[in-house]
Amino acid sequence: MKSFAALLVTLAVASNAAARTFTVYNACPFTIWSIFTGVGATPSHPTGWQAAPFTAVSFNVPDNWTAGRIWARRNCNFGSNPGPNSCLTGGCNGGLACTNPGVPPATLAEFTLSGANNLDFYDVSLVDGYNLPIRINNNKGCPITDCPVDLGPNCPEPLKGPFDSVGFPVGCKSACIANLDGNPGNSRNCCSGQFNTPQTCPASGVQFYSYFKNACPKAYAYAYDDSSSTFTCNAGLRADYTVTFCP
Repeated sequence: MKSFAALLVTLAVASNAAARTFTVYNACPFTIWSIFTGVGATPSHPTGWQAAPFTAVSFNVPDNWTAGRIWARRNCNFGSNPGPNSCLTGGCNGGLACTNPGVPPATLAEFTLSGANNLDFYDVSLVDGYNLPIRINNNKGCPITDCPVDLGPNCPEPLKGPFDSVGFPVGCKSACIANLDGNPGNSRNCCSGQFNTPQTCPASGVQFYSYFKNACPKAYAYAYDDSSSTFTCNAGLRADYTVTFCP
């Protein structure tokens, strides 16, 4: 029988073997505050951190990590305002380490590892709007998805903002988040209420869908963009993933 110490080493090796490595790289020429959330075992790094320009952080997540989300916050000040409005975009409760999803608009990288049919599923989502360009790639040759364009400056006026101290738009809301039709509980823009299926909520009924989709054709531009915006990788390849902001 193995000693207790040897058993711990064996378990540690097994745990590492079952983990995937995620790297979050800030290629922006300014500081951002990165964050991730997910379901399952706790990843090997605090859920939020300050990312100086051109720096990267790597951490492990479980091989069956689900509902994983990675996004970045901009223009944060946790000292004077520790709540969800501590950042101009993407802020959340918990200060530096978020404890719940961020305040939109925020560009999301979304992951479910070892999902149905033994596939990893991943996507870039603009369903909650945009706050930074993003790219997801991997080390196994699986598809790359991205939204590499700054959508703020040309954002349609009803969606544009918030704005930084010099009036530059650092975000572009979705039509749902901007509440353009005035009833988010029963909305074509939100695919809610009587419009909560792909059949009753076609892309043609979502205001300004084409602005997001034309600029970032690989990204989710509304809730039912699955066919053009969900990407997969054979989970047996055990891919590691890199999320780059401002690619």
